[in-house]
Amino acid sequence: MSATATKPAIYFGNFVVTAQVFHLTPHSFALVNLKPLLPGHVLVSPRRVTPRLSDLTHTEVTDLFLTVQRVGRMIQRVYNGTSLNIAMQDGADAGQSVPHVHTHIIPRVKADLDDRGGSDAIHNMLEGDEGNVGKHLREWSEDRPRFPKVDDDARKPRSKEDMAKEAQRLAQEMEKE
Repeated sequence: MSATATKPAIYFGNFVVTAQVFHLTPHSFALVNLKPLLPGHVLVSPRRVTPRLSDLTHTEVTDLFLTVQRVGRMIQRVYNGTSLNIAMQDGADAGQSVPHVHTHIIPRVKADLDDRGGSDAIHNMLEGDEGNVGKHLREWSEDRPRFPKVDDDARKPRSKEDMAKEAQRLAQEMEKE
């Protein structure tokens, strides 16, 4: 289902992300990332706001991972990936920055992070300040974005308009899956 067909607000934790959503299922949604670690980095989350994977029902878990699988196929195709990182930080002590179950899907290609220490550098990026989605969302004003200075100048925060455009483009790509 296209995200543009939705009327009710969609929440990621306590943040309204409706315009960032590009795919909806009965129990899950996929959204573009405010500050993707690599091009094509998206999130998949259950529609019900709950902090831990163990809090989800069997139906929600099934829907979540089937959605991760389907969105992952599309992201890999659209971004010409040869592999995917699929990651979940389950709880604050594991690095979860928004108390809402979410799965990161990051398309990868050979040697894409060689300049940062190799393929496994993505794990430090997810756990560090770069991957702190909650911090960046909290610092984002409704009227205009306010972001902290980031060390990686190549990784810029995106505007709501840019994210909405990407969400519309990815919604069209999901219809091909």
